[in-house]
Amino acid sequence: MTQHATTPHANAPRANTPRAVSQQTVASDPAPAARPPQSSLGWWRDAVIYQIYVRSFADSDGDGIGDLPGVRQRLPYLTELGVDAVWLTPFYASPQADGGYDVSDYRAVDPRFGELSDARALVAEAHALGLRIILDLVPNHTSDQHPWFLRALAGDPEAQARYHFRDGRGEHGELPPNDWKSVFGGPAWTQVPGAPGRWYLHLFAPQQPDLNWQHPRVHEEFDSVLRFWLDMGVDGFRVDVAHGMVKAEGLPDVGARSQARMIGAQQLPFFDQDGVHEIHRSWRRLLESYGPDRIGVAEAWAPTAERLALYVRPDELHQAFNFHFLKAGWDVGQLRKVIEESMAATTSVGAPTTWVLSNHDVVRHRTRLGSLARARAAALLMLALPGSVYLYQGEELGLPEVTELPDEARQDPAFFRAVSGVGDGQEGLRDGCRVPMPWETDGPSYGFGPAGSWLPQPADWRKLSVQAQTGDPLSTLELYRTALRLRKLLPGLGDSAMEWLQAPDGVLALSRPDLVCLLNTRDEPVDLAPPGELLLSSVPEESRDSMEAGAPAGQLRIPANSCTWWAA
Repeated sequence: MTQHATTPHANAPRANTPRAVSQQTVASDPAPAARPPQSSLGWWRDAVIYQIYVRSFADSDGDGIGDLPGVRQRLPYLTELGVDAVWLTPFYASPQADGGYDVSDYRAVDPRFGELSDARALVAEAHALGLRIILDLVPNHTSDQHPWFLRALAGDPEAQARYHFRDGRGEHGELPPNDWKSVFGGPAWTQVPGAPGRWYLHLFAPQQPDLNWQHPRVHEEFDSVLRFWLDMGVDGFRVDVAHGMVKAEGLPDVGARSQARMIGAQQLPFFDQDGVHEIHRSWRRLLESYGPDRIGVAEAWAPTAERLALYVRPDELHQAFNFHFLKAGWDVGQLRKVIEESMAATTSVGAPTTWVLSNHDVVRHRTRLGSLARARAAALLMLALPGSVYLYQGEELGLPEVTELPDEARQDPAFFRAVSGVGDGQEGLRDGCRVPMPWETDGPSYGFGPAGSWLPQPADWRKLSVQAQTGDPLSTLELYRTALRLRKLLPGLGDSAMEWLQAPDGVLALSRPDLVCLLNTRDEPVDLAPPGELLLSSVPEESRDSMEAGAPAGQLRIPANSCTWWAA
């Protein structure tokens, strides 16, 4: 019985045999900083980009926190997996009030993660291996320990003008200036210490004051920050809260009972304002001054696919995260609607569509969709769609959300605001998707580092480790490796045409050049006429022979909650 990849017909590309992941230590001196070759059509249009949550990927020094040298040591694993680029979450100097998204110095590496030389070595090593590096840019807010904000708190009016300081409402200014809520729950305003009646704005934690992008000095500073890292050789930036930098004139009230539930559902006076687009246009010009292959990626929540497409017009950023796809349920109608709307919107502006199932801010899709079988099937569907794909570290291992972390181990600021009764922000769930990677079957942190890990790993994760899954044809890791090899071998996958095929209820069928993809969302098998030779199945023990058993003549029995690829 064949496993993941069945024997293709003579004209179909053949997947290579999976190889073991390299565990060798990277040399101390960085390889020459040879850049990956330029792409005539834009490498990002069909790239597979792997997100690394730095503090949870690999720990090189035994302090329980992932770091840049650890990432560098594990780069061969990513080339073996078959990805094209790596997106690194913030490793800048930070008090770590929100996992590094509270930056105190945008040009320095936080000592927890290494030194500036480690960042240079990482970029050089990645380029030598053919990988591109995308950094996380955090332009909506700084840390409250940033020199600008410290000067603002000390009463410097010019420094205050770089943020949103306002007088409060009420007789003595005891009420916030408006009714805006923090994404993490509770008011989006905090009183200035020692200045009764004076408040500052923070759409996230109080330690993350929002910048005022109407101030020219803010623009100048971030142009300088981008150039600093581009000069080091990085290939682009994922722009955090790309939709939030500009606020509506006058900071008007929202008047909604639960603004947290409105994010992404409708335009708000602090999100998706038209003024953000001029910022992105200026950054596009800056990126292009370094050549055609440096990119900007918008983390943007917008109420419609059409509004999201505005962020990737030809003179703006190159990609925008497609959260509408991530939020779709295990339902053919929802999935088809999201895919159609997403592709129509991005095609209208000549941009590629991006697809993502998990990231560091949401419940892992294995848990969210209800089973590993559905997670594997969803991954094959995603990898068969036109455009670019984002993978979140550990999804290739089939990691579930860790739902039983002890309260004393949690570090998500949304959790502490929720348990203190402040509000209904992100519900404190984000620590569960940030538990460090299991690399080996033994050791105090399953190979994450020489000691423990900053969040406890479940005991059964040893069975999900890279070591345990490598070479096992039934494993989720080898499914991803095979799918990514096929994605490169099949010229019709990536940035090319797609059309829907007729299918029974509960089945999604789509055609790409040289490939047909079938997704069965039912909890029972369905009998269909085979669309070609079977290349790949998300159900590890299925082969064409096993699908023929019990099926009517001329048909195959497609397994429940599965996705299959067929050579057309």
